[in-house]
Amino acid sequence: MKHIYWFILLLPVVIGACQANKPTSTSTVEGPLTEAQQRLPENAVRGLKTREGLETTLFASEPAIMNPTNMDIDEKGRVWITEAYNYRNELNPGHPYKQAGDRIMILEDLDGDGKSDTAKVFYQDTCINAALGICVLGNKVIVSCSPNVFIFTDTDGDDKADKKELLFRGIGGIQHDHAIHAFTFGPDGKLYFNFGNAGDSILDRNGNVIKDAEGRLIANKGMPYRQGMIFRCNLDGSDLEVMAHNFRNNYEVAVDAFGNMWQSDNDDDGNRAVRINYILEHGNYGYTDEVTGAGWSSRRMNMEDSIPYRHWHLNDPGVVPNLLQTGAGSPTGMVVYEGDLLPPVFRNQMIHGEPGHNVVRAYPVKKQGGGYTAAIENILESSTDQWFRPSDVGVAPDGSLFVADWYDPGVGGHQVADLDRGRIFRVAPAGSKYKVSPPVLNTAADAVTALKNPNLSTRYLAWTKLHNMGASAEKELVNLYHSNNPRYRARALWLLSKLPNGADYIKTALRDKDEDIRITAIRAATEAGVTYGNMLVTDPSPAVRRQALLAMYHSHEADMPANWALLAAQYDGKDRWYLEALGIGADSNWAACFDAWRKLPPNKQHPEADNDIIWRARTPAALPLLAALIQREENDPMQNKRYFRAFDFYPAKESTPVLLGLLKGHHPKQDYINALAFMQLDAGALPRTGEMAKLLHNALQVFKDRTEFIDLVRKYKLRDQNETLLQTILNKPANEIQGYAMKTLLECGGQPLVVKRLQGKDTAAAFILVEAMGKAQDRPNRELLTALIRNKVYPAPLRELAARNLGRGWDGYADLWSLVERKLLPADLDTVTKDVLTHAWRQDVKAKAVAYYEPAVVNKALPPVEKLLAIKGDIPNGKKVFASYCSSCHLAGNTGVNFGPALSEIGSKLTKSAIYEAIIHPDAGISFGFEGYFFQLKDGSQVLGYIASQTDEEIDVRMAGGQGVKLRKTNIASRKAYEHSLMPTGLATAMSQQELVDLVEYLASLKK
Repeated sequence: MKHIYWFILLLPVVIGACQANKPTSTSTVEGPLTEAQQRLPENAVRGLKTREGLETTLFASEPAIMNPTNMDIDEKGRVWITEAYNYRNELNPGHPYKQAGDRIMILEDLDGDGKSDTAKVFYQDTCINAALGICVLGNKVIVSCSPNVFIFTDTDGDDKADKKELLFRGIGGIQHDHAIHAFTFGPDGKLYFNFGNAGDSILDRNGNVIKDAEGRLIANKGMPYRQGMIFRCNLDGSDLEVMAHNFRNNYEVAVDAFGNMWQSDNDDDGNRAVRINYILEHGNYGYTDEVTGAGWSSRRMNMEDSIPYRHWHLNDPGVVPNLLQTGAGSPTGMVVYEGDLLPPVFRNQMIHGEPGHNVVRAYPVKKQGGGYTAAIENILESSTDQWFRPSDVGVAPDGSLFVADWYDPGVGGHQVADLDRGRIFRVAPAGSKYKVSPPVLNTAADAVTALKNPNLSTRYLAWTKLHNMGASAEKELVNLYHSNNPRYRARALWLLSKLPNGADYIKTALRDKDEDIRITAIRAATEAGVTYGNMLVTDPSPAVRRQALLAMYHSHEADMPANWALLAAQYDGKDRWYLEALGIGADSNWAACFDAWRKLPPNKQHPEADNDIIWRARTPAALPLLAALIQREENDPMQNKRYFRAFDFYPAKESTPVLLGLLKGHHPKQDYINALAFMQLDAGALPRTGEMAKLLHNALQVFKDRTEFIDLVRKYKLRDQNETLLQTILNKPANEIQGYAMKTLLECGGQPLVVKRLQGKDTAAAFILVEAMGKAQDRPNRELLTALIRNKVYPAPLRELAARNLGRGWDGYADLWSLVERKLLPADLDTVTKDVLTHAWRQDVKAKAVAYYEPAVVNKALPPVEKLLAIKGDIPNGKKVFASYCSSCHLAGNTGVNFGPALSEIGSKLTKSAIYEAIIHPDAGISFGFEGYFFQLKDGSQVLGYIASQTDEEIDVRMAGGQGVKLRKTNIASRKAYEHSLMPTGLATAMSQQELVDLVEYLASLKK
């Protein structure tokens, strides 16, 4: 579940019993519900809206279960749940489950009325600590509980775990939501699973580092894998493969009958970039820079215009496109529904829990070229109850849909609010009885019948029976293969492919009239090591050709480059899925593939297609062609930045000579080409000649008043541009580049110029310069602010502003307090300094300041949240309060600074009570990715902020107010986690009670 600001809500503790009370799913209350009534299980369904033609019933609830994080349904129709009472259990001292550990529960409906009658504890122990995944495979249960994956076995059928084994270990930290997630059984008989970007690495059961088949480390080290990953392995954990990588928090992978993989991926909080992925095997999904590992917010050539797309590096060659971007959210469990009980719109489609939007929905897909397009169709959503938090979905043997509801005011994260509640719902056509008979598996015919079931646990048993039967099951599988249902046919093909004569079935399927069967056959051939030459290079289906390209990944077949070239010649210049499949297929073999392709005639029908292939290539042979594209007279360099970006994916020794050559061109807009080339060149590679200096000076004019101008000045250490930098600061007073320009100006020896303007008669200019110093917050700017504060030659309002701007950063607070402590602060600044320091977000300085200025003052006490909720708020005034207190660190719409999590849709995620608690107790729940770090630098200076990204050489740190600083790792003396939120703890008491109420009213109104 997604990390956002949370809160503490104290409620009575209710321990779930082993014998369940049958839930009541019908409300007996007339009229609107009170807050307390809305929380009762008997009113649970009343707060939900179900898709027309379907009915939602309550299957189970508290006290039988609590805090369900993940779910599976076995062949008997029993619902298995992982609970997380101990989620962030350090917040719940003294509760008995803290010692006993979390539970794995089995819920069963004995009389077929669609309601659980019993709740059994399958296993409970401290090793199960907020598990996030469960997969039931016969008498074995795979439980994902970071940092471990366990296999529990019930050897005697008493619904109790008799044996516990490790499958994998070393995956992220304890209870990390961005680490290991659930396993699923694939149609090929293998396990599929994923971990998020805190998984980092994976060890085998014995603690050994795992490498892939080519000897490459499977870890977030960029060799080549990065961030979150999808895996496939045998049932015993052997032959682990990375199927795709570079996700943020990919929560659960779903695999359909053809072997297609689908999943959701969570964005950095507040960036409205949640996405749904169709997975190209071995694809890079772009959360961080492929080469350097830099985060999406780090500036780069050809950055996307919109943050939701910039978030995934979608303009970069080598990044697979997103199937669908769904805005804000907190995506959780997913299945592919391959049943026929639900309406047709949901059949054979992804179904997904989205607790951030209180909804369960499907994403019906349509084929498009080598990929898909998708839409959104809601199944179950909150009508009035914002606590509905669907954490997982599952398909029962009868085809009904089950939904696990975490049921909480918030959406996971670093804390849980409600410890006692949790619900399981069943969604099916109205009046549908829940009758499940366990599968009969006596014969191959029985097993084939079970293989058709929409329930994965049932299919696992059927697959295992048929696989073990070997050739004796062949006849029944052949009959299934010739059915009219493509998904049944695919399931049969997977098993037929594993017979001794499986290659024959694969080769027959490669010629099948159904493109999905041909795609399945390609995947089966890849797993079985069956070769098929060039028989698919002219396939009429771009999706089949895409899959043929993916199967070429690291191929050693002699005819592979020629076949790749023929497939590349069929690219239409529009299908990004196909283009990325070309890149994946050529990986490690680009030189031969590119050479074979260049020997073919140009693509006259789609000339832009050739340009794309040059852009996507990773061979030195493509670099001169990139330069030629840039130098075409008809091409506007500023509209073709993508070609310049492509140079970043080559070693400098290969790209530098070509970039230097670009500087000697004669394009009508040569200065623009030069400007972009200078951006891409390493500063040390530039010849220090008069000619180059002139070219660089001319190129600077292209970027005047833009961030790129400052980049070039700083990169090449130009000391003759100080006046221009100064004007940039004065012309862009509210712009984010203001602090960057000031920092660069002082680095380039511009302090005398700044002091001269401060002493001049232009008061407005002086005020702008002081604001810029506060945004910069480096040592030269802090020293200048300190000198300004102490020098009474300057007018008092300017010095007051200097005091406020000094008190904006970690070191700035310390510098300002030092003036007070050492009695060096001029008396006329005492009032403003007191205000700054007693409201500082740096806790140690704030404590000292309060003790110094207000020793007798007791902290202002706020009434309980429930009383604040009863006070009417004013949205327009709340917007003004936001601008005054919050906009320096948060975005709401187009207002504010992109430092902390954006709040543009916070009202869709959190209830008012949750928003109150997030403001009043910011330390209680810190968004993942926004944890503070304290850096001590070797020059004695200090930096506090969160890590936006890091590469092998530097760390990009964002400080309060949104200013960023890149720290060279060689300059860092130490780094440690900051124990507090970067959000000030005194914010709620800094404003009046009514202002707080108005602020919450405004934030609660910010919805999708």
